[in-house]
Amino acid sequence: MSKQINKVTAAGLVVALGIIYGDIGTSPLYVFNAIISDRVINEDLIIGALSCIIWTITLQTTVKYVILVLQADNRGEGGTFALYALVRRQRKWLVIPAMIGGAALLADGIITPPISITSAVEGLQKIPALEGKIDHYIIYIVIAILALFFFLQQFGTASIGKLFGPIMLIWFSMLAILGTWHLFDDITILRAFSPYYGIEFLHTYPNALWLLGAVFLCTTGAEALYSDLGHCGKGNIRVSWIFVKTCLLLNYLGQGASLLKHHTGLQITAEVKKTLGINAFYDLMPQWFVIVGVVIATTAAIIASQAMVSGSFTLISEAMRLNLWPKFKIRYPSEEKGQLFIPSLNLMMFLGCVGMVVYFQTSSRMEAAYGLAIILTMLTTTILFANYLVAKRVKSTYIYIYLAGYIAIEITYLIALLQKFTHGGYITLIVGGIMFAVMYIWFRSRKIKNRYVEFVRLEHYIPQIQELSNDKTVPKYATHLVYLTSANNPKEIEHKIIYSILNKKPKRADIYWFVHVDTLDDPYTCEYKVDHIIPNDIIRVEFRLGFRMEPRINLMFRKVVADLVANKEVNITSRYESLERNNVVGDFQFIVMEKYLSQDNELPFIERLIMKLHFTLKDWSLSEERGFGLDTANVTVEKFPLIVAPVNNPNLKRVYDPDEQF
Repeated sequence: MSKQINKVTAAGLVVALGIIYGDIGTSPLYVFNAIISDRVINEDLIIGALSCIIWTITLQTTVKYVILVLQADNRGEGGTFALYALVRRQRKWLVIPAMIGGAALLADGIITPPISITSAVEGLQKIPALEGKIDHYIIYIVIAILALFFFLQQFGTASIGKLFGPIMLIWFSMLAILGTWHLFDDITILRAFSPYYGIEFLHTYPNALWLLGAVFLCTTGAEALYSDLGHCGKGNIRVSWIFVKTCLLLNYLGQGASLLKHHTGLQITAEVKKTLGINAFYDLMPQWFVIVGVVIATTAAIIASQAMVSGSFTLISEAMRLNLWPKFKIRYPSEEKGQLFIPSLNLMMFLGCVGMVVYFQTSSRMEAAYGLAIILTMLTTTILFANYLVAKRVKSTYIYIYLAGYIAIEITYLIALLQKFTHGGYITLIVGGIMFAVMYIWFRSRKIKNRYVEFVRLEHYIPQIQELSNDKTVPKYATHLVYLTSANNPKEIEHKIIYSILNKKPKRADIYWFVHVDTLDDPYTCEYKVDHIIPNDIIRVEFRLGFRMEPRINLMFRKVVADLVANKEVNITSRYESLERNNVVGDFQFIVMEKYLSQDNELPFIERLIMKLHFTLKDWSLSEERGFGLDTANVTVEKFPLIVAPVNNPNLKRVYDPDEQF
């Protein structure tokens, strides 16, 4: 599959345009508007900022992502968690940058739709008939588009997804044509290709470092190149990027030339911008084309939003499989590869996007909140990819050059973007912080629980289980009794499962099944292994699933049983005499062990808080049986206390009544 998708084809290139480049492709809508805000337009500003844009796109997007990071191909898949899955065996602490990167990417997914769609719709202000009249209605138009957009997510994009590529081809072609047309407004703009002007700008222009925060917006979609690797393949991404980068640079050059020709010497305050109707992007369009341009730009912004939302769904599904996120309900609206829908996340993102629009009102104010989250994702990718290079035995000299170069660049951008913190950057950091907190609590609580899970040797209890199975004085609980076990070693089992079978209302069955699910580091593995501990009495089934495979255990287990019956490895006929004579298949009953936090524990304060928050999150998430895709009609849920670090020797003393006689 990976080889097939990596073939460069015309169809693959068009699909890449529709899926990969929505975010970075809509950046010309707002980058120059952010740069010129409250500044006097002159050659130093325009040429210097444009040089920074050109070299930011070149170093961050082309060199780092297109050339380097795309090499970290996890069986055709990319993204923060796919990269983490490749390197997680090396160093345990790498889970922290992976969680930070994932949380920041989710925060970015909440700000991208509002800023892209708002920037596009604000083009209506350029229409003479609507000038000055539409301002108050833009926020309602954007919210209406967002409401429709998130409502349609549940139906998938299988039918309209085929249009994304051609529409984005039109969008990028429009960017190139508009930019080329205005390039001749001031042909000296081509000087910006020299890095000298960017370096000089950073060195001499007042507060140039803070302007880098606006410049950085030109590369915010770079992470999507890697995240969507599985949809298009690196070959199609690399070839299509040549076209996309050319169109983007032509448009930025055209915007710069147009600003120098028409507005040199003018200070672009909010009042001036409103009075003169200055919009660096829409000023490139002739008046008769503005309505068409707004429609194309809005459609492109919606496609950009679709890429971010779909990426967020995929990210959360991977996090769930890697035990970094509570289990949420996942639906599959179509058979198309990678198409999934998470209702609760969809609602959360919709409310977040509407909140952003209502709070910031205009795209110029949203720019302050944009970029801060994504630079954190880029920093974490830098760290994870460096460890990938170590695993690939790349010379340490090259790794240190890569690390030093990109950490220096990205820390510089981080410092520049932190200036936006008080102007709205704190919003995305709060959102990202909440996402990280959920991941950290879920991950850390699992570690705490695992410290105190007691495993026992299964062989010590096999005689007792067999005796129980043959003891007809005990009512039969089920013909087939199935337990989900977390024991990686097939010779071990949790003590709580033995307790459930032998002590907590003894459960007699004809065949005991122990099912274990192992999440692998590659995305699409789907295989199983069977261990007949006692033939036709005690059987262990181990599922080995990739981190992108949904654990539909009910469906998968039925397939395993059917295979075993076909191979005559197991007899699943009911052993009740009347039913056995008629070859009736025995009943299957799943036992799910659900933990609750007992009061009998003596954890440190921080760990006690983490466990309480974990169980709160668990109440809001899917139950264990639904999370594993089990048919609830055949499931028994047994609650047992999670006694963590039990209190020893309670200070308890017996007292006697004075008249008590012995």
